[in-house]
Amino acid sequence: MFHQRRMPKRSSKRDPFQNALRVMEEAIGSSLGKNPAAVALGRKGGPKGGKARSKSLTPERKHEIAQRAAQARWAKNEEGIRTRN
Repeated sequence: MFHQRRMPKRSSKRDPFQNALRVMEEAIGSSLGKNPAAVALGRKGGPKGGKARSKSLTPERKHEIAQRAAQARWAKNEEGIRTRN
């Protein structure tokens, strides 16, 4: 007879660092989550970042940055690494 084998179930063990965090949270009785004030500041400044930087850069500096990016892309392509195009 033919018996079908199932794939083994994944282990429910956590990463040791996650386990240590869970033990620590249980010991102190609260969650060591993100700081809400820091999250709010990040959301406030994050969307503005690129536009503000673009305004502060001179056209010459933007050109330099673009040239370096293009050279990096070409260097990757010459090494035989596939690009996304």
